[in-house]
Amino acid sequence: MDTISLNNVFITLRNNKDYEFSSLFLIAKLEMPNGFKVIDTLEYEMTDASGKWLGSGFTDLKENKLFYKENVVFSEIGTYKFYIQHATRSINDIEGKNPLKGITDVGLRIEKAKK
Repeated sequence: MDTISLNNVFITLRNNKDYEFSSLFLIAKLEMPNGFKVIDTLEYEMTDASGKWLGSGFTDLKENKLFYKENVVFSEIGTYKFYIQHATRSINDIEGKNPLKGITDVGLRIEKAKK
């Protein structure tokens, strides 16, 4: 219902040591109430240069809060739909990994932007 506030949108995910890659590729789609769609291809680093997992957590399970959209105003009243699909592949892997091993949870978080 808030059509004037700035918001930050995050993709949240948890991974464990079974995740095979140092980065993650996602295709994120936002569908607005009027039917207009915005599609983004996103890349996130999952490890540092030495191979250590990024994210929070003391066990093999790491939680990551990944920026998706910054300072977004949801200017139309109605239902906004978010779709998230992974696009991570090995070399010579056309179809990609399905399911993507080591990713245990995926979510979306919307927070009011801090001024």
